[in-house]
Amino acid sequence: MQVTRRDLLKWTRHGTLAIGLSTTMATPTVAWAQSDPLPSWSDTAPKAAIVSFVEKVTKQGSPDFVREPERIAVFDNDGTLWVEHPMYTQLAFALDRVKALAPQHPEWKNVQPFKAVLEGDMKTLAGSGEKGLLELIMVTHAGMTTGEFQKIVTDWLSTARDPRFKRPYTELVYQPMVELLSYLRGNGFKTFIVSGGGVEFMRPWTEKAYGVPPEQVVGSSIKTEFKMQDDTPTLYRLPELNFIDDKAGKPVGINQQIGRRPIAAFGNSDGDLEMLQWTTMVGAPARLGILVHHTDADREYAYDRKTEFGRLDKALDAAPIAGWTVIDMKADWKQIFKN
Repeated sequence: MQVTRRDLLKWTRHGTLAIGLSTTMATPTVAWAQSDPLPSWSDTAPKAAIVSFVEKVTKQGSPDFVREPERIAVFDNDGTLWVEHPMYTQLAFALDRVKALAPQHPEWKNVQPFKAVLEGDMKTLAGSGEKGLLELIMVTHAGMTTGEFQKIVTDWLSTARDPRFKRPYTELVYQPMVELLSYLRGNGFKTFIVSGGGVEFMRPWTEKAYGVPPEQVVGSSIKTEFKMQDDTPTLYRLPELNFIDDKAGKPVGINQQIGRRPIAAFGNSDGDLEMLQWTTMVGAPARLGILVHHTDADREYAYDRKTEFGRLDKALDAAPIAGWTVIDMKADWKQIFKN
C-alpha cells in the first residue's frame, strides 16, 4: 500500500428493534509492524487469527492475496460494535420518543402498547410482540423529513445515558473493535456496518464513533418519498416498512448496497448467521468469520443461548464446523470501553 493512498476511514432483529474519526489518512502498511495495532486485545488465538488473515490477504504473491477494491469487511452493530443490553439503544430511543410525544396523544394512556411504555410495564410491552414494537417505530420514526429525524436522533444521543454505565451510548462502543476497524482500513479494507438497526438511526453518528461514513452503513429502513415543502426538496419518512436487514436479509442488503461479497464478517448473534455464511462459505481466497461472545458480566454482560436475552445458538454451534473464530470478551479483550 502506498503512503499516499487516501483511505476512507432492532432496527429490526428477531422481531425487535434492531460511532473513530472521519478518516482520510495516508497509512503505510509497514506502520502496523512498528507497534501493536490492537493494544486492547489480549495475545490470544482470536487476535492471532485476525493478524494472520490480514497478512495473508494483503501480501503480494500470497495465494490468498486480495486486491484492495475487494477487501470488504462487514460488521453487525448491536452487540458487535457497541452495547446492546439490557435493550437495543434504538428501542430506548423509541421509548423516550413515546414519552416525549405523549402530551400530544392523551389517548395513549389507554391504548397498548403506548400505555405499557408510559407505565414502564416492559412485560406487557414485550408481550405485544413484533406488531406492537413496529407500531411504536412507525409512530416515533415516521411522519417527518429525513433531516428532522436526523436532528432528533443526534439531539437524543447527546443527552441520553445508559442505565447501568451512566455514560452516553456513543461512549459504549467496544474499544477493541474500534481498533480492529482502524487496523483493517490501514491495510486497505473498506469497512461496512450491516445491521438490523434502522439505517437512518445509525448514519448520523457512525462516522464519529467508528470511522464508518454514512454511505457505508446498511440497515433496516422505512419507506420515504420525495416532497416539496415550502419550495424546498425533502425526503419524507412514511409509516411503512421498506426493508428488514436481519438474518437472511443481511446478504440481500450486502448484495444490493455493497455489490461485492465480503471477505470478512463480524457478528454476535444468530441474526448474523446468514451474513457469516454468505461471507465465508465460498472457498478461496482466505475468509474470516468472527463471533463476539459476551462472557464478561463484570465489565459488560454475560449472555448466550442459556439466558433470557440470549440469541447466540445456531451461529455458536456452526462456528467450529465453519471455522469461525469466537471472541471470548472476558479472556480476549483487555478492556471493553475506552477509558
